[in-house]
Amino acid sequence: MKVFISHSQEDEVLARRIADVLKKEGLDVWDDREIFPGDNWAEKVATALNESNAMVVLLTADALKSRWVQHDISFALSEIRYKKRLIPVIVGSPEKSKGDYYPWILNRLKTIKLDAHKNNEEDLKQIARALLEVSADPTA
Repeated sequence: MKVFISHSQEDEVLARRIADVLKKEGLDVWDDREIFPGDNWAEKVATALNESNAMVVLLTADALKSRWVQHDISFALSEIRYKKRLIPVIVGSPEKSKGDYYPWILNRLKTIKLDAHKNNEEDLKQIARALLEVSADPTA
């Protein structure tokens, strides 16, 4: 399973911490550190989305305002290979994150909630467990 982590630029540090935990748990994670100066950023992301079959989307106030994160969510929802493999992660208070930009369909998916100030490795492992659980599911 190759995992794409969708996030805003402001959430880069948390996204990298999650990527590191997912890798430790044996998952293949696309890393935007593979984008080098002079690369076509949009092309690299499109390739990564097409090569991935799971997505973790970090839902923060910044991410919910990002048209790129919105695009990533729409893409995952439209692709059969992402079925049961779109994992929304609400960072901080869900009430503060939900607003005009919150895609209603995410209310139908199992979400993971992270405390904005207490994201230790054990908390982040719940994301890996959710992905590993889905990868073991023969109906997914």
